[in-house]
Amino acid sequence: MPVVEIEDLRKVYSGRAVVDGVSLTVEAGEILGVLGRNGAGKTTTVECALGLRRPDGGRVRVLGVDPRRERARVQQVVGVQLQKGYLHMNLTVIELVRMYRSFYREGLDPDPLVERLGLAGVRDTRSENLSGGQYQRLNIALALVGKPRLAVLDELTTGLDSPARRDMWRLVEEMREEGLTVVLVSHFMEEAERLSDRVAVLDGGKLVALDSPAALVAGVDGAEGVDFRAHGPLDPAVLAALPGVTDVVVDGDEVRVDGRGDLVTGITSALVRHGVPATDFRTRTATLDDAFLQLTGQELGEPVDDPDLT
Repeated sequence: MPVVEIEDLRKVYSGRAVVDGVSLTVEAGEILGVLGRNGAGKTTTVECALGLRRPDGGRVRVLGVDPRRERARVQQVVGVQLQKGYLHMNLTVIELVRMYRSFYREGLDPDPLVERLGLAGVRDTRSENLSGGQYQRLNIALALVGKPRLAVLDELTTGLDSPARRDMWRLVEEMREEGLTVVLVSHFMEEAERLSDRVAVLDGGKLVALDSPAALVAGVDGAEGVDFRAHGPLDPAVLAALPGVTDVVVDGDEVRVDGRGDLVTGITSALVRHGVPATDFRTRTATLDDAFLQLTGQELGEPVDDPDLT
């Protein structure tokens, strides 16, 4: 049984469908990345799935139950780190983690969890005095202390520097190894590509793609290839006939070859056979950014706090 099932989900604000017929599942033990620009419906979809917002249509199940009708039951098995959260500023780190632990019938020991998340040095610091990275780590601790079967992480590493971001990535990878199912809403392509087993791409409230990062990248047209400078006459047909080549563009001495496979070896051999000197070879490799651009026609922007636009 999937951990999350969403069928034809709809949510409307001011006559506009923020989520428009989204259907997807999240399987046990996987990390599902959710990508989309501001206004794509990412956070709204997740919040409807958790029972935090009432859908205007469709069906949602978390571990087989309706998250709104059986909210208390779902809350016992789901840990959530939302894009924007507010904690009691006068409580310390360890006080907050212990308080959240008390909400669950079962859970983790707060003290080892605080240490694992690198918060031991600030365990007695009030939340209002934490740095951005420490505050984010605290939010993760609060999401995990109930030992959930499903963790929903919305903009996990927004505002963190590169070392702190990579620390969080390692934590998520450890969570997967321990069997936790994760829904990761992110604006960072590198994050989604590294961590996700599958990626759901939302655009204009609709699901436009759902596949592994590798499969999405493999579907990109023209993002892989070789560019170089030819120092002699070159018939494009010489390169177009090579295995894996899909397109050749010659503009003066600048040559662009699109395709897949070991293009460099084939191109250099062909140039030698036809006596065409060449320099400045540059390879191009498709990325999840390229896939997202091809699917939506736009690049991914920065997150915003307005829940009606996410």
